[in-house]
Amino acid sequence: MNAVQSPAAPAGAHLQQIDVRCMECGARFTGDQVITRCPVCGGLLDVVIPTGRALSREAFTRDQTEPLRHSGVWRYRPLLPDLPLESIVSRREGNTPLYTDDRLTAHSGIAHGALAFKHEGHNPTASFKDRGMTVGVSHAKAAGARVLACASTGNTSASLASYAASAGLPSLVFIPDGKISGGKLAQTIAYGATVVQIAGDFDRALALLRELTGTYQIYLVNSVNPFRLEGQKTIIFEMLEQRDWRVPDVFVIPGGNLGNTAAFGKALTELLAVGLIDRVPRLVVVQAAGAAPFAGYFDSGFTSFGPVVAETVATAIKIGNPASTARARRSIEQTNGIVTTVSDAEIMDAKAAIDRVGIGCEPASAASLAGLRRLIQDGVLPAGLDAVCLLTGHVLKDTEAIIDYHLGTGAADRTGVNRPLRVAAEIPALERALADALHG
Repeated sequence: MNAVQSPAAPAGAHLQQIDVRCMECGARFTGDQVITRCPVCGGLLDVVIPTGRALSREAFTRDQTEPLRHSGVWRYRPLLPDLPLESIVSRREGNTPLYTDDRLTAHSGIAHGALAFKHEGHNPTASFKDRGMTVGVSHAKAAGARVLACASTGNTSASLASYAASAGLPSLVFIPDGKISGGKLAQTIAYGATVVQIAGDFDRALALLRELTGTYQIYLVNSVNPFRLEGQKTIIFEMLEQRDWRVPDVFVIPGGNLGNTAAFGKALTELLAVGLIDRVPRLVVVQAAGAAPFAGYFDSGFTSFGPVVAETVATAIKIGNPASTARARRSIEQTNGIVTTVSDAEIMDAKAAIDRVGIGCEPASAASLAGLRRLIQDGVLPAGLDAVCLLTGHVLKDTEAIIDYHLGTGAADRTGVNRPLRVAAEIPALERALADALHG
């Protein structure tokens, strides 16, 4: 069974019980109102999860009904929006591995500590976006939405197209003009989305789409959508459960549109409130140096924010005006977090290290390892850490970047390069080449 499909449920009393609030002015709304910004002040919205009573660790294993039983998102339903069961659209997302490898621990600079990697590339469409999409699309279905839409640099569009197809709903995707991963675009097209290329960057595409949703009945599933972020919280829940609820010192994550940063701070606050953890890890957000408006904001003491023209090989975080900035700031402040930057060269070298141990990831994912390595080298973080890095997408999400790193201009000067051998079609030449390659 690949997907849970059921008839669309109209908005009703069930959704009216869900509390949605503006984080800026505190205005309150109900879940049957399909809005992604506060109508009063324009602020970002939060779904309020009741946390007035303690939860036991067994709270996430009691419900054995479909589709909750097999989903690494919906089995955490006690801390998710209470959507009608018949509206849930699931592809058994989540349930992603937590990898360890001593070679990567050494690469990070951690000594006498521990490092693990939460790999979200093992989701159905090969990125973390599926966790948010199952909740966003399920809410859209419950609310009677007719068209689902997103602006995307690739992963969101692939996930939306898949989940919308599972729900039997049409999807509309705005992509930026310029570089977008062929693998991600191919997924989006294959799943049947209507794709529109905008003569501008991601930020312009999202701005145009938000204007459209104010005029037409289009359900927006970008990270401004508070329901989508509820699904992304479960990365934290599952990671901690896999660690027997032992909290790491730091959780290091790539930073693009900052939806995960926003979601993780909320997740940790809720876990603390229900007594499942007694402290929070420091969130460490790593941005590509060419797309680092949030890092600049952090460096200013959160006094001066300005959008940038984004440019980085890590296309999944190539965003110059993050939509979840206010929520992300709250998460950093709640966790005594850090925001830093790394160069594209550092990202690709870290990616090569992750790939070479057999784990693999897309370029944006590797920003987490590159950032951790940089912060340890600079003495900002101690070398005796217990750390977890988030890998956001699968190695096949951006094969163009792999080929360019290993075969493109300047490859000979890079660490971890693996160039194919070219030899004459004869045994002596083959023996010489293999002797050199395998034995040095």
